Amino acid sequence: MRGRHVVFAAALAALTFRAGACTLTMALEQWPPYIYNSAKTGITGLDLELAQAILKEAGCTLLIQPELPTARRQILFQKGELNLMLAASDTPERHRYARFSVPYRYETVSVFTTADKLAKYRHLAGFDGIAKDHLPLLAPKVGWYGRDYARVLPALSQDGQLSTFGSFQQGVRMLAAGRAELILGDAGALRYEAHQQGVKIAALPFVALRASVHLMLNTASTTPAQLEAINAAIGRLEQGGELAAIRLRYGER
Repeated sequence: MRGRHVVFAAALAALTFRAGACTLTMALEQWPPYIYNSAKTGITGLDLELAQAILKEAGCTLLIQPELPTARRQILFQKGELNLMLAASDTPERHRYARFSVPYRYETVSVFTTADKLAKYRHLAGFDGIAKDHLPLLAPKVGWYGRDYARVLPALSQDGQLSTFGSFQQGVRMLAAGRAELILGDAGALRYEAHQQGVKIAALPFVALRASVHLMLNTASTTPAQLEAINAAIGRLEQGGELAAIRLRYGER
C-alpha cells in the first residue's frame, strides 16, 4: 500500500469531511474488521465508520495517511504529527500526551475453539482451568488481555502451553493446523479472520475481558474544546441510535 499515492489521494478525498472545528489526522491500520483497506470497498471497517460519523457530527475534518509500522505510528502520535488514534484504551500513562473521548464501543476478548470441539471445552470457566488442565493455547504476542490472563501467563509460558502469533490471520491458520485447540484474542477480529479462512469457531462460555474503547487525541495538537465537541457528538449519536446501527451491521450489540 505504501507509495500508492493515487489510490490514497482518492481515498482521502472520499474520507475527508468539510473543514469545521478541527482537523484530525490518523494513519491507516490493517485491523479488520475495525479498519482495513479492502480491494472491493477501499478503506473501511467498524471503527472507521464510527469515527467518520462522530467526527462529521462534531464538525471535524478527518485525514487518513498511508499505513505505518506500529512503532512509527506511536512515535508520530506522541510528537503530534498524527493526532488521532481509534479504539484506544484510556490508561494513566497515556495522559502525558493524550486526551480521550467518552467510550464509543466496547471490545470483547474471548477464548475460542473450533466449533466441533466446543463440547469438549465448554466446562472451562477461566484461565485457571486452562492452566490446570495443561491445555495448549494460542495467543497474540502483544497486547493486554485482562488481569486473569496476565496472572496465569507466566505459568502458561513456563509449562510450554503457550504459542504466540503476530497476526490473527496467522493465529487462525495455526488453530486450523492443530497447533492448539484454543485461541485467545479480540472476538471481532477472530470471528472475521475465521470467516475469511472458512474455519468455524465458537467462543468458550467465559469472557476474558470486556472494556471500553475511545478516540485518543494528541494533547499538543488538539484542544479541550475539540474533545468536548466530539464527546457531545457521541452523546447525540448514541441517543439517536446512529452508532448502534453501525455497530449492529458488524454484529456488535
